[in-house]
Amino acid sequence: MRLRITILTLLALSAGLSFSEAVSAYDPPPPNLMVENLKADDVPNDAGGELLVTWDLPADPGLGSQVSVLRLMRAETPEGPFSQIIEMAPKISEYSDQGLANGKKYFYRIDAVTDAGLYASRISEPAVPRASWFNSQRVSLVVALALFTGLVLFFIWRARRGATLFVRKITGLSAVDEAIGRATEMGRPILYLPSGGLSAVSDIQTLASLVILGRVAEKAAEYETPLLVPCSDPLVMTLAQEIVKASYMNAGRPDAYRAENIRYLTNEQFAYTAGVDGIMIREKPAANFMIGTFYAESLILAETGYATGAIQIAGTAMITQLPFFVAACDYTLIGEEIYAASAYLSKEPVLMGTIKAQDWGKAIAIGLIILGVILETLALKYPQLHFFASRWLASQ
Repeated sequence: MRLRITILTLLALSAGLSFSEAVSAYDPPPPNLMVENLKADDVPNDAGGELLVTWDLPADPGLGSQVSVLRLMRAETPEGPFSQIIEMAPKISEYSDQGLANGKKYFYRIDAVTDAGLYASRISEPAVPRASWFNSQRVSLVVALALFTGLVLFFIWRARRGATLFVRKITGLSAVDEAIGRATEMGRPILYLPSGGLSAVSDIQTLASLVILGRVAEKAAEYETPLLVPCSDPLVMTLAQEIVKASYMNAGRPDAYRAENIRYLTNEQFAYTAGVDGIMIREKPAANFMIGTFYAESLILAETGYATGAIQIAGTAMITQLPFFVAACDYTLIGEEIYAASAYLSKEPVLMGTIKAQDWGKAIAIGLIILGVILETLALKYPQLHFFASRWLASQ
């Protein structure tokens, strides 16, 4: 490289330039002119482990055009050793360095590679990545959460003070007494499935179904009608036994409780389905309740129950199984109706307050959507109403 500069300098002298002009024409640019203002900052509103490194490219386009590539170097002390993180195009002026350790200092340097050599920038001030306690860009979520929590607490407080909270009539639940009465008149048992063959006690639909089971068991005890509850999970069976036993005691008929009627079949999906189908064929229950989480077994169970002539009430939040229940059952609890059913039947203040708060939350969300549509439509003519395009909302 030195030989090349010397030859080019001699050529410039032969062209009539002075010695100083010839040297400056072929001398490489000063290193600190390649990249300036190198700094690293913690990225706000993140989980930590990230620094944003920025720098200014040379203001002189002539100098900048000589750079073929930029190398970002990182070290944990200003003395080094520096290791290369990435190699970038010369027009890039920032880089997000991720995967760092929170609370540790990092130093950066940019090496500009030119044909004349490699020129290192000044070393940046130390930067420390930290995790943010609060994401200021999610204020709207905090407001929504506070509003919903306030509604839940308010309605629970009202329910505990004896206020009547209206929940619309659910047709499937109104038919519970009809189905139990029919089984009593025919002298045949009631079959209750707290969920399908892949249930677990942690499933929220199974828990909602167990609450409904308590109501059905109490009515069955009053009418002295046998209640069969085949389960596919041992824990669900244990809970079902306790709930049915408590319901029989509430009805004043603890002597009519039969623990053997709440039984465990198997946790294999289609083996459980075959077992339940066998119960339907042999015992011929007059009323079938299938409420909870169901998968591919839903249509098999519903069709078998329909073939035996039983009145059937089904309910699930599994969208793909709802059409089968609607087609093969007399009444169907659709989606979240099974959660509302547990509150509707039990009148438990916590459940009632939650249901009412959800209804109000949905009403507020729908109102905000309608308001936004109206404002955005009017903003076509009145730009000052372009509220939802403001910078604050765009950042949420």
